Amino acid sequence: MSRAPVTPERPRPTARTSLPGNPLAPGAARRFVRTALAEWTELALPGVEFITDRLVNDAVVVVSELVTNAVVHAGTDVDLQTRIEAAEITEDAGGGPAGVLVIEVADHHPARVVRDDGVERSSDTLEYGRGLRLVSALAESWGITYRTGTKMVWARLPVDEVAPVEETAEPEAYAGEHALLRGVRAAEILTPAPRRGVPLQDREWLNRGALCFLAEASDLLAGQLDEDLVAALTGQLLVPRLADWCAVWLEDEAPGRSDWGLVGGQRLARVWHGSENRIEELRLFLEKDPPRVPDSAGSSPVTVPWPGQALGAGAESGTALAYRLIAGGRPLGTLVIGRAGLVRFPDEITGLVEDLSRRVSLAIGAARQYARQATISRVLQRGLLPGAVAEIPGVRSALVYEPCDKGGPSGDFYDLFPAGDGRWCFALGDVQGKGPEAAVVIGLARPWLRLLAREGYEVPDVLDRLNQLLLDDATEAADAAARSLVAAGGSGLADEGPQNRFLSLLYGELVPYDGGVHCTLASAGHPLPLVLEPCGSVLTEVAQPQTLLGVFEDATYTSDSFELRPGDSLLCVTDGVTERRSGTHQFDDSDGLATVLSSCAGLSAELIAERVRRLVHEFGSKPPEDDLALLVLQAE
Repeated sequence: MSRAPVTPERPRPTARTSLPGNPLAPGAARRFVRTALAEWTELALPGVEFITDRLVNDAVVVVSELVTNAVVHAGTDVDLQTRIEAAEITEDAGGGPAGVLVIEVADHHPARVVRDDGVERSSDTLEYGRGLRLVSALAESWGITYRTGTKMVWARLPVDEVAPVEETAEPEAYAGEHALLRGVRAAEILTPAPRRGVPLQDREWLNRGALCFLAEASDLLAGQLDEDLVAALTGQLLVPRLADWCAVWLEDEAPGRSDWGLVGGQRLARVWHGSENRIEELRLFLEKDPPRVPDSAGSSPVTVPWPGQALGAGAESGTALAYRLIAGGRPLGTLVIGRAGLVRFPDEITGLVEDLSRRVSLAIGAARQYARQATISRVLQRGLLPGAVAEIPGVRSALVYEPCDKGGPSGDFYDLFPAGDGRWCFALGDVQGKGPEAAVVIGLARPWLRLLAREGYEVPDVLDRLNQLLLDDATEAADAAARSLVAAGGSGLADEGPQNRFLSLLYGELVPYDGGVHCTLASAGHPLPLVLEPCGSVLTEVAQPQTLLGVFEDATYTSDSFELRPGDSLLCVTDGVTERRSGTHQFDDSDGLATVLSSCAGLSAELIAERVRRLVHEFGSKPPEDDLALLVLQAE
């Protein structure tokens, strides 16, 4: 037998990505690998002619388990790389080219070891499945490489065709040399060989697709952001594949424990039965006596009483198992499965459901984290925006406010408020960044705008002082970060960078009088306002562009004044309007916003705002990718 290296004419395909350290990472990794292999095949890159459906399925399983190990077990963000490498050719294989698909997952916590020792652990420790043993069975080879600051877990999968392994009656054949498993589909080696006593339907299903079932279940569960929906999907995944019925209890996150170790109270979130007419009766029975599984059981199954009287004739006896749902050492609920006519569940089924329960736990934990963040965001949003827009004598106002992220604080904000002495002030701003960073700046800017205006400061003075406030706050934040860095021994905070406080703002003052409204305004790095006259003419130079707030300490600001006559409309927008994209074009290219406003002659403030909003949405084929805010002030 002779071997010779294969030298491709051009580099073999490679794909890389970074994944966040959260429960959604394994699903993202699976999609990334499928997409990469499909794109390589479509482009006919070197080595892809040997990619088979079996290889794709094996690769998806391997990357799923490697990323799960890194994210869930090590708790860090990960870098993922997959590539095809040239391998050796053999005369036995006909001298044709061959290769390997390499998958590498790097986490940045090299001190955290890779765990796959099969030792049972308490609920205070992270849960470990059998994922790396699956990787070992599927891959030609796998291992761990330690580098400075990084730990790489890698696997090599053969891409050349190998004849399937012949079936054998001996169960021990499944635990033989890994080389013999190269031709076995990934879906056939999740569990040990079926033992005696395993029902025929279970044996056939386990041999067909248990591993694919887990991978697809992970994808399905990872995309859910509601814990009740996770519970509902769990029931549909288990019944009737693995059980006649199942139930999911979810626990409150309230502090305190009961005598038998449950956190807070618990509620029966979902009951599912293969026969729908049994669901309600089973629910009523189970609600009376929730399963009492101690936290010390971990994710291992515990036998619970059989609810025979709720299942009707033919189901007087059977076996029910309860699994604690635990994520990050914190109990989240309990999963119970049952099947009639069994003295005990086969080990293959209990092991598979145990692996699934871990994925259910991760999905519930992610859904709860999302719910907490959404609640915090809603509270922040309510606190950062005015409860109502002030009514101004002689002025009609209309507002459109559409944050891009419905669940988080927007970077845009607005205000319209009385400032005393017959004055009303308005503001439309856009903060650099999104989420909490934007909330910090808005939380500073809006209250200070109101305070300075009501203290009688003129428009330019308000901007001067707000600019200095943002600069002072950024300096204080940087000093605090530096002190924390020193206190931490120079580690842990180096990547946070400068705490910038950049803000674009259109701020103005309105003074109504008989026959019109006197308007004074200034633009600090913000899209300039437009004035629509009743005849349809649009004035585009009612303010001068000036620098952003929070950038230069020596910046000074000026204002412009003009009169709004009856019927005149002032349009103020954020860059979510002017920079709305359609391909390479923006909404305000060639004075597009002025053209749209000109077509609104004769409309009320409300209709002008709605028309501009609608045309902005219709300008692009995709939904807007930025926050959108606009304010129309119309003199009556």
